[in-house]
Amino acid sequence: MDISYEEDMLGPDGADNRPEPPNSLDLNGAHPQRKKLSAPEINLSLDQSEGSILSDDNLDTPDDLDINVDDLDTPDEADSLDFTGHGNELEWEEEQATKEDEPKEEAEPIPEEEEERQDARLWRTVVIGEQEHRIDMKSIEPYQKVISHGGYYGDGLNAIIVFAACFLPDSSQADYHYVMENLFLFVISTLELMVAEDYMIVYLNGATPRRKMPGLGWIKKCYQMIDRRLRKNLKSFIIVHPSWFIRTILAITRPFISSKFSSKIKYVNSLAELGELIPMEYVHIPESIIKLDEELKEAAEFNKVDKNVPQSKS
Repeated sequence: MDISYEEDMLGPDGADNRPEPPNSLDLNGAHPQRKKLSAPEINLSLDQSEGSILSDDNLDTPDDLDINVDDLDTPDEADSLDFTGHGNELEWEEEQATKEDEPKEEAEPIPEEEEERQDARLWRTVVIGEQEHRIDMKSIEPYQKVISHGGYYGDGLNAIIVFAACFLPDSSQADYHYVMENLFLFVISTLELMVAEDYMIVYLNGATPRRKMPGLGWIKKCYQMIDRRLRKNLKSFIIVHPSWFIRTILAITRPFISSKFSSKIKYVNSLAELGELIPMEYVHIPESIIKLDEELKEAAEFNKVDKNVPQSKS
């Protein structure tokens, strides 16, 4: 059925039945009863047959629907005061949505908390001789292989402590004294953790250039800082591949050490000789020392053969 919109707006007598637009917005008073208009029957089929919403008649816009916006009365400022709260509420929601869309900046850490995090990562607190010390673990990270656990010997927990001098820092680097100070604390604190009963120290002196050899003051300080329990429980101090320099150092330090400690020092010229004294299963020997030991062995055999060869008389 094709019903014109214009016929609904006009009464039987031709009068215009459209309601007049309001002059003001009554917010507090009773709302007038709305006039109900009967909706025309509309064919919702998508074809362009008669009565369809896609038909040419329904697609035409009547001229009567043109509304002049300027002629409409709008509420003045006084009438809209009751909506002020709602307006602020909408503005607040818009601001919240805008803030959520904006990228959130990460909170800057408090300097004290940042320092604590760095301390937890870089520093270790140890107690040596009932005194607390802090070790800069970052500075000695490349040199921590200088001390290692080589297993046990005999009956019980008799530890073998291996000290590889080839892993010491070079004395020519700028922060050498600072590194050696922290490395000294690391060695002493590690020694106390490794030792439960009697123990021995295997000092791997080979493949260590002069610039990496610890000074006399460092060795003296190590001996003085060792706990009395560790001094007493030390059963042997084995020096592998001793050089004339290390022999000289020990001779100079003899007045500072006890005669009991001096009697515990033993010199070993090869790894094979060391294997006759202790089990080597868990003793880590650096590759540079293994290579040096092979070279010294070949040189010793060559000298032995050379001595046995009879020299011709000229």
